[in-house]
Amino acid sequence: MALKTVPFDAAEHLRSPEDQAELLTDALATGNAAYIANALGTIVRARGMSEVARGAGVSREALYKSLTLKGDPKLTTFMSVLKTMKLELTARPEAATGRVRKSTRAGNRRMARTSKAA
Repeated sequence: MALKTVPFDAAEHLRSPEDQAELLTDALATGNAAYIANALGTIVRARGMSEVARGAGVSREALYKSLTLKGDPKLTTFMSVLKTMKLELTARPEAATGRVRKSTRAGNRRMARTSKAA
């Protein structure tokens, strides 16, 4: 007897804003643009594509197209979608890796001195 499967749609399981924020945070942490766009698309579908597109000022079709694994949304679209969904984007420094980083300013001064000497 053949195994019968049904399609899985993660958007059907992302009900709370906390779950949605956790997915987007995970995607952002990878730095993978395709994953970030796809995760945002999943969250938008969970909230209602038409409503979010209207709030973000873009067409539903354009939003569908840009928020896929092959999509590449403009930063303005990305930020408008986040604002419409009442999600904020934050940044924090990476966790320390135990190695000492040289000051960028000091490095720039050394490079400038080296350039002048040459």
